[in-house]
Amino acid sequence: MALEPWARVETALALLAVDPAGLKGLWLRARAGPLRDRVTLALSAIPLPARRLHPGIEDQALFGGLDLAATLAGGVAARTTGLLADPAALVLAMAERCPPGLAARLGAALDAPGHSLIALDEGDADEALPPGLADRLALFVDLEGLGWGDSQPVVPDLARLSAARAALPQVELPPDAAETLARVAATLGIASLRAPTLALAAARAGAALAGRSAVTDDDLRLACDLVYAHRALPAAAEAEPPPAEDTPPEDTLPDNLPPEPQDSDRFPEEMLVEAARAALPADLLARLAAARAARVAKGATGSGAAKAGNRRGRPLPSRAGRLGSGQRIDLVATLRAAAPWQPLRRAQAALAAGLDAGQSGGVADLSHPLSPRSPSTLPALLLRPSDIRLKRFMEMSDRVLIFAVDASGSSAMARLAETKGAVELLLAQAYARRDHVALLAFRGRAAELILPPTRSLVQTKRRLAGLPGGGATPLAHGLQMALAVGQQARARGLTPTIALMTDGRGNIALDGTANRAQAEADALQLARVIGAARLPALVIDTASRPQPALQTLARALGGTYLALPRADAHRMAVALSGALGG
Repeated sequence: MALEPWARVETALALLAVDPAGLKGLWLRARAGPLRDRVTLALSAIPLPARRLHPGIEDQALFGGLDLAATLAGGVAARTTGLLADPAALVLAMAERCPPGLAARLGAALDAPGHSLIALDEGDADEALPPGLADRLALFVDLEGLGWGDSQPVVPDLARLSAARAALPQVELPPDAAETLARVAATLGIASLRAPTLALAAARAGAALAGRSAVTDDDLRLACDLVYAHRALPAAAEAEPPPAEDTPPEDTLPDNLPPEPQDSDRFPEEMLVEAARAALPADLLARLAAARAARVAKGATGSGAAKAGNRRGRPLPSRAGRLGSGQRIDLVATLRAAAPWQPLRRAQAALAAGLDAGQSGGVADLSHPLSPRSPSTLPALLLRPSDIRLKRFMEMSDRVLIFAVDASGSSAMARLAETKGAVELLLAQAYARRDHVALLAFRGRAAELILPPTRSLVQTKRRLAGLPGGGATPLAHGLQMALAVGQQARARGLTPTIALMTDGRGNIALDGTANRAQAEADALQLARVIGAARLPALVIDTASRPQPALQTLARALGGTYLALPRADAHRMAVALSGALGG
């Protein structure tokens, strides 16, 4: 049977305390609060010093660097020790916001022996730990749905944990344990080769914690529960095993075949698979899979494009350069670049001034560092143009969602009402993210911009409620206006995304004639132009049956196609939010 939710938490913490380096760490998915504090308090049993990290930590803090104060005071280069210098339990807060660069650095640190990572994931349903880190951490704990009354204080048994650590190197693995765990991982749809290795480490830690000298079936089931459950594909539970190959008649078998192993010598693979499938609820597996897909999808950060600048935004590492209009010097980085060269420059300056190198000193004078001067005026700090470091920042542009809504008569009034409801639900999410929203409708003979990009939630709802329906379907005109609005938004520094909601029955060409064939050709040509302009797009098929023409249109746009024949407003809003990375 699968572990109870709180027993799962306690077991994961105990195994991590036994072998933190072998298990690599814990993915703890929970909001900040007393319940998570109760879990993190038990991490003190890990026999490694704790080091707290945040997503914006710099490389110098991780790997060490030049100690500017000590270098300037002593005249020789002095370096600091980074957080990754010695084995430690790294506690990463807001792990769902970990940037790719930091994830790669932490992943490389975990690949080397010694370190362990506790990733505190506070993300929503569409946020998740970076895949590179999630793949390296053996254990997963989700506190969602657990209340304070479902928990109890975690009091580590330090004597038992110490004995388990001492016994861990002597725990033996059965000969076919690795092969069994690899087959179970393949059955569950787990492609990572790290997962079986981590499961073996969990099984050995479980055996050592139980006081056994060899891994048993119970240890393997526990390992599959804790290591495989959150990695399994949601659809794996419904997949049927492939049919067994036909066994040839007994009289055709050769006589020299080895005897078939008895059932007592086999590990119950089916039981291991079922243990992993039953460990977590199916909806959690689906949510984790959706979050992973949203993270790697194009534009799935829920924000606009990155813009490099030197005035405001998220700080980036400084770069060498020349001071110019509007540029700002990074004083600390400049001093850090100049500090290692000071002994050599002092000697050169003293030689040029006709002095002994040991007589240098005085007040800094950066105008003529090599000009002759008296010992009292020889500068204490010599800078060169190559030392100048300039500040850089990354500013995220605002995003604008351009809703292009089919309000023609071919779209039934009920479908138009559902589309309006989906847009209204998305408006609240866009308002929370401070996104801009634009609304245009196409009906009759042309498209109309109902609302230019705005952040006004009230105004958008008012315009949306008054959107009429009826008439022909000028799909090409709708795409033409969406392209124009997107290009204008991009010129203003916004990051546009087009959401096209239509049944696909375009019948008005760009020249205004009622020519269905020409209308479809015009729409396809405009879709190619939008795709070439690299405007992210999403096509929502609101017809009662999926339309192949809209699938072709989505491919021309280079966007996503969603067929929602029977979706209500809420389901449509969820699909839109996920596809747009919101």
